[in-house]
Amino acid sequence: MFLSLMKQCCSVLGMLDVRRLQVLRAVVTGGSVSAAATELGFTPSAISQQLATLEREAGLPLLEKSGRGVRPTLVGSMLADRAKGILDGLADIEHELSDLRAGSTGLIRIRYFATAGVGLVPPAVAAFRQQNPDVRLELWLDDADPLADLRAGRADIALAVRNSSTVEEDSLRYLPLLDDPYRLVLPKGHRLASRRTIDMAELAQEQWVDPDRLHGPCREPVTVACAAAGFQPDYTVHTEDYATAQGLIAARLGIAIMPMIGLRTVHPGVVVRRLRKPEPTRSIMVVVRAAVAEQVVMQRMVAALKDAASA
Repeated sequence: MFLSLMKQCCSVLGMLDVRRLQVLRAVVTGGSVSAAATELGFTPSAISQQLATLEREAGLPLLEKSGRGVRPTLVGSMLADRAKGILDGLADIEHELSDLRAGSTGLIRIRYFATAGVGLVPPAVAAFRQQNPDVRLELWLDDADPLADLRAGRADIALAVRNSSTVEEDSLRYLPLLDDPYRLVLPKGHRLASRRTIDMAELAQEQWVDPDRLHGPCREPVTVACAAAGFQPDYTVHTEDYATAQGLIAARLGIAIMPMIGLRTVHPGVVVRRLRKPEPTRSIMVVVRAAVAEQVVMQRMVAALKDAASA
C-alpha cells in the first residue's frame, strides 16, 4: 500500500502546478488554510481553490479536518514532503540564475593563441579576477584554430587574428581588439642594425628564420608584405615560437619579422627595428558566441581584454 502511494505521488508530481504544491506545503506546515494564506499573501478563498484543484489533479484526498485546522492525509504528507524538495531546488535555481544575471558567478571558457597568451590574456584575467573573484575561468591555448571550440559550443570567448580567410558567422560576434604591427628582428652587428627603420625590399636577399612553421594566421601579414616588396622570404631555419626564433637569430642564422606582442621579452643578442613600405600589421579580434554575448560576465571579460589591449 505504502509503495503504491509513493509511486502515485511521484507520477502526480510530474504534472502538478508548482504554485499549488507551494500552497499545499504552506497549509501542511502552518496547520490551517488561514495560516497558509497569511504566509503566502493570498486570501483563504484562493488557498481553498488551489487545494481543491490540487486534490482533483491528484485523484486522492490530501487534507482532513483536525479541530479548527487541517492535517495531511498519508498521500498529502508524502506529497508535501516531495514538494519541499522541489521548491527548495527551484529556490536554489532562482538564486543561481540571479547570481548569473548579476554577473557575480558563472564560468567563462576562453581560447587564445600563443602571443595573446603573453601580452593580452594575463593582464586581462588578473584585472577581471580582482573584480569578479567568484567567476570561474577556463583558459586554453589553441594556435591551430581558436574559433573551433566556439563553433562547437565548447568555449565562450576566443582571441583570434583576422585575415583574408576570415568569414564572419551569424553564431559568433566579432569585435576588433587591436592592430599589432610587426617588427624586424636582426642579430646584433647586422649590416642594417644601425638604422631605426628598414624598407621591406632591403630584406629580399636575406636568409630568414621561420617562427611559425605551422603556417598559422600570423604568417599571412609577413607573406603579404614581402610580396608587396617584390620577393618571397627565404626560410632556412624553422621553429614554432618567437623565443626560440630570437635565439636562432642571435646565433646569426637569419632574420625574422615578428609581431610586437611577441616581443615583450627581447633576447640580448638581437635588435628590433621598424619596417616600412609596407609595415606588416595583424588585426587581433575578440570573438564571442552570440548565445552568451549579452551575459554580464562575458561583457566584463571583453572589457578587460580591451583594457589590456589599449594598455
